[in-house]
Amino acid sequence: MNVGIVAQRGNRRAARLAADLRSRLDEAGVAVRFDEETARTLDTAGVDVTAFATCDLVVSIGGDGTFLFAARGARDTPILGINLGEVGFLNAVPPESAVEAVMAEVEAHRDGKLRTRNVPRLAARVDDWEGEPAVNEVVVQGPRRGRGGGVDVEVRVDDALYTSGHVDGILVATPTGSTAYNLSEGGPLVHPRVDGLVVTEMCADGGMPPLVVPPDSEVTVSLSGAPSGVVVSDGRNAYEVVPPVDVHVARTDPPVRLAGPEADFFEALNKLD
Repeated sequence: MNVGIVAQRGNRRAARLAADLRSRLDEAGVAVRFDEETARTLDTAGVDVTAFATCDLVVSIGGDGTFLFAARGARDTPILGINLGEVGFLNAVPPESAVEAVMAEVEAHRDGKLRTRNVPRLAARVDDWEGEPAVNEVVVQGPRRGRGGGVDVEVRVDDALYTSGHVDGILVATPTGSTAYNLSEGGPLVHPRVDGLVVTEMCADGGMPPLVVPPDSEVTVSLSGAPSGVVVSDGRNAYEVVPPVDVHVARTDPPVRLAGPEADFFEALNKLD
């Protein structure tokens, strides 16, 4: 069995916990892989995070940002999130229970009883290009935020016009991502058990309220009236487009597979600023 471990960058507590997990997993005859940054901290060999797709379990130690980084490489490998005192919508295990929780998942895997919950991913598509899958959100925006940097849009949900006008951008979020960038843009909180997508306009001139649409919807954002636009997945890997252009956003496979206990959504809400 192979377990991949990602520790939050620059966090000594996360690095110590990663070292403790390695010792316990070694004793149990489990091979351990670290991402390159964690490996440098622990002075050992590391692998690119994309290699975690071939692991049997991935452990993320830190906050939701660390989890998103791990998820990019894990693809459909189950992920167990250990929360180091942050908001932690994706990380349900406290550090004092980390070793016990990881070993429980290892035993469950060995017994063929590992249970997981699926969390959806989104991807943007422009002609033949498809963006990196996003756990939280896909943003389609003008060349920059703020005055003079917006773009004209028409937004359609399964070919039905939802809104149009001048905006900084359009944000399409999963329920998981509703608590992240979407919330800061005035979008609604969505409980993770609600199956749907959230469409939120960013600094619109007029416009419509945020909208929750069915999970299998395709959201098409047509850009015009600007020299360029940008498509961003989970705050990374910006892809420049040239209006007029249609950007299609919809769910994509594979979903994230969460292992271990489920996070308490309302407890995590209380940690929001």
